[in-house]
Order: sequence, then C-alpha cells, then structure tokens
Amino acid sequence: MPDLDALLANNREWARRMVEQDPLFFRRLAELQAPEYLWIGCSDSRVPANQITGLLPGEVFVHRNVANLVVRSDLNCLSVVQYAVDVLHVKHIIVCGHYGCGGVREALIDRRLGLIDNWLGHVASVRDRHVGVLEGLPDAQRWRRLCELNVVEQARHLCLSSVLQDVWARNQKVAVHAWIYGVEDGLIRDLAPGVEAADAVAGIYDAAIARIAADSREAASTRATDSAF
Repeated sequence: MPDLDALLANNREWARRMVEQDPLFFRRLAELQAPEYLWIGCSDSRVPANQITGLLPGEVFVHRNVANLVVRSDLNCLSVVQYAVDVLHVKHIIVCGHYGCGGVREALIDRRLGLIDNWLGHVASVRDRHVGVLEGLPDAQRWRRLCELNVVEQARHLCLSSVLQDVWARNQKVAVHAWIYGVEDGLIRDLAPGVEAADAVAGIYDAAIARIAADSREAASTRATDSAF
C-alpha cells in the first residue's frame, strides 16, 4: 500500500517538525486536554477545525458528522457534548456548517442514496420548514441559504437539548455559536450571536432566520430585476 506508506512518512515528518519547533510540544500535549471549545462540524475533509481557526491540537474538542447535524436522538453527538461541558468544561460550543455541503445538496434535490437518506432527512425537514425562504431562488442560492438555515436550526436543536438546558439551569457559563465556513474563500461567517441562556434561544435564532429570509428576498428581487432587462 504505497499510498498509506506515504501517509506514515508524512506523519513522521510532521512529528519531526513539531519537535524541532518546540521540543516540549508532545510532552505538554500528552499531559492534559483542556480545550475551551467544542466544534460540531461536517465530516467534509475541506473543513478541518484546527486549521481554519488557527488552533493547535488539544485546543479544540471536535465532533463531526455528515451535514453537521445535532439530532436529539443521536447519543454519539450528545455524549460528546455532555463530556465537553461536564468533564472538559468548555466555554464555547461552535456548530459550524459550510457552503457547498454535499449532504445539504442531496437533501435539497431529494435524491435517493440509500441508508444515509435516513440521516439527511433531518436536513430535508429544515428545507421543508423554510420552503418560503428558499422558493424563487436560483439553485446555487437555494443551496447556500439551506446551508445557512441548517446551521441555525442545528444550533437551536443543541440549545434545546437536555444537556444544554441542564447546563444553563445550573448557571454554568457555556455559549452556543452558529457559524458557516466558505470553502471558496476560507472565511468563517457568524450567523447569530452566541446563546448563553435558555430564555435567549428563540429570539436569537428567530432573528437569524429572519436575516437569512431577508437576504433571500433581496436575491430573488435582484434576479427578477435583472431578468426584466
């Protein structure tokens, strides 16, 4: 397997460079994991949490799945969240999607793929809930808007989970953030202010959805105007 041999060689070279730059790098890394951030992102290989945020290994705790979903019946995701807040005492949880998400695209066009259709049905539910925001847009814009809507709704799901509700009930300081990453320009955009209390969830995320809807109306209006000439 020459390709895998290359990966192992790359690893050895990376480890050598790390020690060359900082002889105590791995010793410190092995002693303690104390990240302040939990990142819930997409499995897409173009969106590596550490690199795009400029954080080192050990500085961010990561959970990834297709289309960066937070499903209340997903014990894997919720167990990661609970470990992060109860054991690691993270201060920030970032739900980060990205433009050009393949999972979101499949849910948008409603194409059958197999087993994963059961998972992407959660994105399809977001699509159906916000059909009024998406209608009238060209395909590329509908895709971008659904990527944004999906992030906001997954952050809302996280805030409404029993884990976060319990965290805030005991006055533990944890903020939930809804971000989206542009694979085309490398930039992260903040879709909503950080949520730090249960009573702020509806107002913050309803306002975020309203902003996305306003952007959609503006895009649809611009398209209609352009087509008139």
